[in-house]
Amino acid sequence: MYKVLVVDLNDHSEDKTLYTLDWNSLGFALEGFADASAAAMSLFAKHRFSLIAINMKGAHAEGLELCDQIRSKSRLPIMLIGGGNDFQLARKAMYYQVSDYLPDPLSIDELMASMQNLKRELDSALSTDDHEHSLSLSENDSSPQGNIIDKVKEYVGETLHQNITLKEISNILHFNCSYLGQKFKYHEKMTFNEYLLQQRMEKAKSLLEHTDMKVYKIANEVGYTEMDWFYKKFKSYTGVSANEYRKMISITA
Repeated sequence: MYKVLVVDLNDHSEDKTLYTLDWNSLGFALEGFADASAAAMSLFAKHRFSLIAINMKGAHAEGLELCDQIRSKSRLPIMLIGGGNDFQLARKAMYYQVSDYLPDPLSIDELMASMQNLKRELDSALSTDDHEHSLSLSENDSSPQGNIIDKVKEYVGETLHQNITLKEISNILHFNCSYLGQKFKYHEKMTFNEYLLQQRMEKAKSLLEHTDMKVYKIANEVGYTEMDWFYKKFKSYTGVSANEYRKMISITA
């Protein structure tokens, strides 16, 4: 069972979602509690935790400072709860490679889904030896969510012919949709929708270049059921129509 340290930087909050969660049923044990950063770091130094859950509602600056202190010593998974929805705050959280970022308002279902995902990631990514739960920064990054962007890109590659939305992927990966979108943009330097369009158009170009498939079949292959929409997107992306693109390739071949 994975040991959790809960840090509530806003002990005046009426939101008691963290305390109503059935930790044991999710494979976690609530082993420590702190209401200030200094107390949290003291417990962190004395015990071996598998996860730190920080309620930063009303204390964003202190919450991020605590993340900085933890990251100076460990890659331990961190869950930030009660943050805002603004991009700058989420971006700062991403800088500290938090495992999940759950902004207000927080629902028990959302929290449970996140915990279940973390449990799966811990099972597959972390060693059963306790010392693996507090790797130093000098070692390779073993953040449980370190490969989440790769998972998103892998899913896109495998389902390019289908209707794909970030919300659907977020549900599958048990991730907060807003945070996943911001995390994706931070890592890839483009939005998820821009990436999805790029992948669809590049595959369409490849099929036009290397196959004799009809254009409507190519459109279906890259997720478009309406030809007018495909033609519009393709011309906007390449500057020419799909048929013109194929002719250009055949001339230069």
